[in-house]
Amino acid sequence: METCIRSPQDYMRMALELAGQGEGKVSPNPMVGCVVVKEGKVIATGYHEAYGGYHAERNALLHCQEDTEGAELYVNLEPCCHYGKTPPCTEIILEKKIKKVYVGCLDSNPKVAGKGIEILRQHGVEVVTGILEEECRAINEVFFHYMKKKMPFTAMKYAMTLDGKIACETGDSKWVTGTEAREHVQCLRNRYRGIMAGIGTVLKDDPMLNCRMEGGTNPVRIICDSRLRIKEGCRIVETAPEIETIVAWNFNAAKAYYRETGQAAEKLEQTRTYLETKGIVLLDIPIKSDGAVPQLDLRYLFAKLGERGIDGILLEGGGTLNGSALREGLVQRVYAFVAPKLVAGAAKSPVEGKGIQMMKDAVKLKSIEIASFGEDFCITGRIGDEETCLPEL
Repeated sequence: METCIRSPQDYMRMALELAGQGEGKVSPNPMVGCVVVKEGKVIATGYHEAYGGYHAERNALLHCQEDTEGAELYVNLEPCCHYGKTPPCTEIILEKKIKKVYVGCLDSNPKVAGKGIEILRQHGVEVVTGILEEECRAINEVFFHYMKKKMPFTAMKYAMTLDGKIACETGDSKWVTGTEAREHVQCLRNRYRGIMAGIGTVLKDDPMLNCRMEGGTNPVRIICDSRLRIKEGCRIVETAPEIETIVAWNFNAAKAYYRETGQAAEKLEQTRTYLETKGIVLLDIPIKSDGAVPQLDLRYLFAKLGERGIDGILLEGGGTLNGSALREGLVQRVYAFVAPKLVAGAAKSPVEGKGIQMMKDAVKLKSIEIASFGEDFCITGRIGDEETCLPEL
C-alpha cells in the first residue's frame, strides 16, 4: 500500500485516525491505531477493534503480507507487555523484528506504565516517544481519567436556547436544537460507555436513551431514582432485556415514599421484583441529603459504576442532576448545544442548584472547541483534571 506520508507526525496522525474506528467498541480499553512502515512505504495498518480482541499492533502485524524485518511501527499508545485477554504486543513486535517504534504517549495502566518501552529497548529496538503526545492523550481522555481515578470520566451534555433555557415555561422541549445537532448527540452516546439521567427526565419524556446511529453501540443506561418511582411500562423498563440498564435507588427512601403515597409495602417489593425480571440492575445507594426529595450520594454511585467497568458517562440528567454532579466535582467535560432561539419566561436552566454567588468563582472551561451543526452550535471544553467540589452550587 503506497503512501506519500513522510514525517513521523504524519504517520502518527494516520494511527490516530485508525484508533478512532474503535470508538464505542473497546471500552474500558483505550482506542489504539498502528501503522507499519518500511522504506517509506506503509505495509500494514491495524486498530483495536473490539474489547477482548487483538490490540492494534497485533492486528497490523498479523495481517501484514510483507517482510517486516527492519520496519518502523507507529502507535498512539505504548505497546502492552502483559498477558491479559490477548498476548502482549511487545512480544509480536520482537517476533516480527521491528527495528524502531514511535510511541505517541505512555500507558498509565500500572501493568504497563513504561514497562513496554523498557522491554523493547532491552531487546535492541529503538523507541521514540512523545510523537503528537497531546493529541494521543486527548483521544483517550476517558481511559486516562479512569486509570487514574477508578471513576468514570463524565461529560455533561445539554441543549439550550440562546437565553439559557432547556424548555419552554410550559415544559415543552421538542426540539430545542435541530436534526444535525441531535444526530451528533447519537455519536456522543456511542462514544461513552454509560448514559445517565434523573428520574424526573424519565417520567416527563419517557426517553429510550439508546444510540440511534448506524453501527453504534448502546450505552449502559443509568437512572438516578432514589424513591424507585420509575414506571413499569416506560420504554426504558420495557427495553431493558435488550439494553443494559441500571437503576440507582435507596431502599429506605423508597419505603418512605411508598408509605407516604398510600401504597402497600408489598407494592414496593412487587416493583423491585418486576424490574429485576426485566434484567434491570438495582443499586441501593446511600442518601447524601435527605430533603423533600432525597438525593443519592453520587460520589458513592460513581465509584460503584467504576467497579463495574463503566469508564465514561454521558450525563443527560436534567438541571437538578447536572447541578449535583457538578457540585460534587464529578464532571470533566461539558457539551453545551446552543440553538439561536429565545423563549424567555421562568423556564428551567441546564444546571440547577443554589448557584455561585460571585462571577469570579464561576466554573471555567478550558481547551474550548466550537462546532456548528446546521443552525445550532456546540461549545465543548474541559473543566479540569483535578476534582474540585463546589459546595455553593
